[in-house]
Order: sequence, then structure tokens, then C-alpha cells
Amino acid sequence: MTSASFVDLAPAADRLTRLLDGVTDDRLEAPTPCADTTVGALLSHLLGLAEAFRAAAAKEPDLGAPPAVQPPLDPQWRTLLPSRLDALVAAWGDPAARDGMTSAGGVQMPAAAMAAVALDELVLHGWDLARATGQAYAVDQESVQACLGFVEAAAQPEGVPGLFGPPVPVPADAPVLDRLVGLSGRDPAWTPAASVSR
Repeated sequence: MTSASFVDLAPAADRLTRLLDGVTDDRLEAPTPCADTTVGALLSHLLGLAEAFRAAAAKEPDLGAPPAVQPPLDPQWRTLLPSRLDALVAAWGDPAARDGMTSAGGVQMPAAAMAAVALDELVLHGWDLARATGQAYAVDQESVQACLGFVEAAAQPEGVPGLFGPPVPVPADAPVLDRLVGLSGRDPAWTPAASVSR
């Protein structure tokens, strides 16, 4: 992914932000499509990754790998997460952010590739949050297509530790978002009820 093919993070971040009003406090302990991850833990993860990828865009020092145990959800998450997502979008909106190398989570890579990882995190975790809280999720097709290209290049039959689980088979004619979700190791048919009944 070059700077010329950079996909604006704003639509995906905006779609994620609009989901937050639909997250009621009684859902914070509910399951998500991410194994052993509650809604609250997913929100805490989003808080951390938004800041980490903002810092990567600004070429600030990398604070290293994320903690093995997700920290408790900040009680101010309803205002803090939208603010961090706005800062993330603004940081990557600077063309200089996409040049050279940068690092996040202890991983160094070309900055343009790091932007693709950030976009993928926003799109997939937006889907996770929508599914876990029973909300519709219609992210823009440009973001989904960009993420599909990234995941297709990275996916492995056994999964990619720290990124994706083993791919879930999805029909070839399935919607592109379902194909992305399946390739990332998620079941497009996942529901909270199905998770509880296992």
C-alpha cells in the first residue's frame, strides 16, 4: 500500500464512533466475536490502539507491545474514545504521516502499511462491536475493499497470531464485508446468543 493508495480512515472511524451510543452499560460484560473478549475489553482495546496508531502516524516513540492483560475500561470512554479516534484520523490525514517507517505495538513497518493495519483494526472491530451490541454495520466499501486486500495478503490457514484466527469459510459470492470477516477468522453469522449457547 503506497501513499497514493492511502484510504482515508475518517469514514471507518466515524462509523465506529456512531456505534458507541448504542452500547449500553449493561452490555459491557457481553461477549464479542473476539474469543474471550467482552464488549468492555474491546472498547479498552480500541482506546489503546487509537492512541498507538495516532502516535505511529506522528512518528512518536513506540511504547511497545500491548499489555498481556487488557486494562480496565476507562470510565470516561464515552468521551475519550471519540476524541482519540478523531486524533487518529487527523494524524493520518497528514500526507507526511505516510512516508518512511514507523512503529506501533513493538512492530516496525512502512508507514503506509501501518495505515492499512489501522484501517483494518477500525473496520473489523467496528463489526465486532456492532455484532456484540445488536447494531447494524454498513461501513464504506472503499474501506472494506482496502482491508480485504490487506487481510488476503496476510492471512494464513492456521491464522496469524495476534492478528487473525484461522479463516472461516464463506461463499465466494458472499458480500465483501462477510468475506473480510471470514478471512480474518470471524464467523459472519456470529451472534451473542450463539456465543452463549456454545
